[in-house]
Amino acid sequence: MKIAIYGYGNIGKGVECAIAQNSDAELFGIFTRRAPESLVTLTGAKVYPAADIDKYAEEIDALIICAGSATDLPEMTPALAEKFNVVDSFDTHARIPQHFEAVNAAAEKGGKVALISGGWDPGMFSIARLYASAILPNGRDYTFWGRGVSQGHSDAIRHVPGVLDARQYTVPVTEAVEAVRRGECPTLTTRQKHLRECYVVAEEGADKEAIREAIVTMPNYFADYDTTVEFITAEEMAAKHSALPHGGCVIRSGVSGLNGEHKHTIEYSLNLDSNPEFTASVLVACARAVVRMEKKGDVGCKTMFDIPPSMLSPLSPEELRAKML
Repeated sequence: MKIAIYGYGNIGKGVECAIAQNSDAELFGIFTRRAPESLVTLTGAKVYPAADIDKYAEEIDALIICAGSATDLPEMTPALAEKFNVVDSFDTHARIPQHFEAVNAAAEKGGKVALISGGWDPGMFSIARLYASAILPNGRDYTFWGRGVSQGHSDAIRHVPGVLDARQYTVPVTEAVEAVRRGECPTLTTRQKHLRECYVVAEEGADKEAIREAIVTMPNYFADYDTTVEFITAEEMAAKHSALPHGGCVIRSGVSGLNGEHKHTIEYSLNLDSNPEFTASVLVACARAVVRMEKKGDVGCKTMFDIPPSMLSPLSPEELRAKML
């Protein structure tokens, strides 16, 4: 399958690497809104201007859109889904239904297949929640993220006046995770589930206390959490906080028996050295499924709930039954 990349940030580079690890995939090229000659790619892939993408519609089996959920994907994915089989990683959970409707209309109009919200949350964690709740209907779901870098929260800190650079780590509260694993089914507030650790490089002469106060009181980001702020140098930031690790776990606590006398927990966890590279690896598997679904005559928008597991794998059904069942 010939896969193209639309956008060349951290996830785009991750997709480039992931394609190289899948023998049934070939990188057609990278489409960018920047000047193509300005891009130095990891594999020497061809780079095309984004404005020319329609010229190659017949040559591309799947297009992976590597852009942000805040403003880019709500516009890009519906615009591209009419002419291409597309995959995106839209991760604004509350707006997924709205995004789905827009992309579905475009994909159905063009007779294409689109998959939105691929990745690990939404994505792999979503599947874990679905399976676990179906198996243990009398129970409760818990999702813990981290310890890992939140790119969105880090960016929010960088917009605070006086901040040159920042990294924010989301950290699960150990006591909360252990209580869930013991099957106690606790009712947890936002503050009881996660901590926020912030590392900040401030401008010379900046009011650090004002920066700290702006961060810890920031609504929708930090106000509802126990948040620490540590000021460090640019050299420390580069040496200790340049990577993008992440991960977390989904836990379902439930009971069985006539009187709920037996407790069970189901857990799915991830420990990621690189959040964008892992997300990209999921997107390439989703691209495989999208191509297969189109060949079967399917159309419209899908999520990872709609993909049979076998369609994600390069193995044949016969190989899957022999090796993995």
